[in-house]
Amino acid sequence: MMESRSITLLGSTGTIGQNTLDVVSRHCDSYRVVALTANTDVDALEKQCLRWQPDYAVMSDHDSAQRLFERLQRQGLATQVLAGVEGLQQVACLEQVDTVVAGIVGAAGLMPTLAAAKAGKRILLANKEALVMSGQLFMDAVSDNGAVLLPVDSEHNAIFQCMPHSVQDQATAEQLGVDKILLTASGGPFRTLPLQHFDAITPEQAVSHPNWVMGQKISVDSATMMNKGLEVIEAHWLFGVSHDLIEVVIHPQSIIHSMVSYTDGSILAQLGNPDMRTPIAHCLAWPERIASGVEPLDIFDVAKLEFEKPDLQRFPCLELCYQAIQTGGSASIALNAANEIAVQAFLQKRIRFTAIADIIESALSEITTTEVKTLDAILDVDQAARDIANAHLKKLQKV
Repeated sequence: MMESRSITLLGSTGTIGQNTLDVVSRHCDSYRVVALTANTDVDALEKQCLRWQPDYAVMSDHDSAQRLFERLQRQGLATQVLAGVEGLQQVACLEQVDTVVAGIVGAAGLMPTLAAAKAGKRILLANKEALVMSGQLFMDAVSDNGAVLLPVDSEHNAIFQCMPHSVQDQATAEQLGVDKILLTASGGPFRTLPLQHFDAITPEQAVSHPNWVMGQKISVDSATMMNKGLEVIEAHWLFGVSHDLIEVVIHPQSIIHSMVSYTDGSILAQLGNPDMRTPIAHCLAWPERIASGVEPLDIFDVAKLEFEKPDLQRFPCLELCYQAIQTGGSASIALNAANEIAVQAFLQKRIRFTAIADIIESALSEITTTEVKTLDAILDVDQAARDIANAHLKKLQKV
């Protein structure tokens, strides 16, 4: 019989959060939702609280928290409402919680996810930025505190499923006979768009992914392939693989979610319909299996599977990610921070699509690369890179 688990869901109103709750709803006897968190969407979190009746709910700011508290009080709900980073960290470390789903997008997810690692929780990681920013610091926190780290990103979950389970014992991929990791990417909505049209790409076009339903930020990252570059960095830390052993493969159908090539000539792949409930269910139940609600893949309907190398002229953000991981130190922190500033500006229609890479490149070239060994140092680099990106953004807007 599967062990019952108690869950804190960081980012419950986002895509990962909603899909997690959908899976949990199919197995209510095995999972209890203890805490839900959201950014500023009071309406959505109120509905989730009424449905799941958690012990805790957290909003990103005090005004939103106060409005949620008043609404839940009128409904007679005893849920305790918290606010800010402190509230997120508190629910990530609750004694009665054994599982933390890290579904907050961007740098905002770092501190509560790191807190969960230090508290020795079972972490279902959908926030790649936590590893991109803190790398060794995060992995040390997992190891030193007996936490269990399970990757929810479909690609990393596929790699995990194709790896021996002893990878959880900190053995490096090379020690396990891994020759290469093949990280698949759909290529996003602009894989075949002529380059001369890239300047005219709109936010509406960029967030319209051909295969996956995702939030706006991650959809833009997919369109630039920054998302895949961040996943390369994440895979480097998760699986102990040198970046030059991680190859990105464009696979438009999004049926193979990633592959692992072994030294004996074998290649193992994980296939499935493009639905985040599959990796979420896998991590929730690991090492067992549960129903996710996803339709089984009909291989006779697939017809064909295509693969191609990524065009770095078309996707300069991917090349910038490889440069950052090769530089090491604080470079990946600066990369992530500048990208968050640039993507937000693009979504607000303040810059062109092609300027996203320009802003990131400016941050990487102007910031001093250092070794970072503390959380404070990480946050200092993050802020410095944001300042550089914002300064470059102002210059672009004056042109």
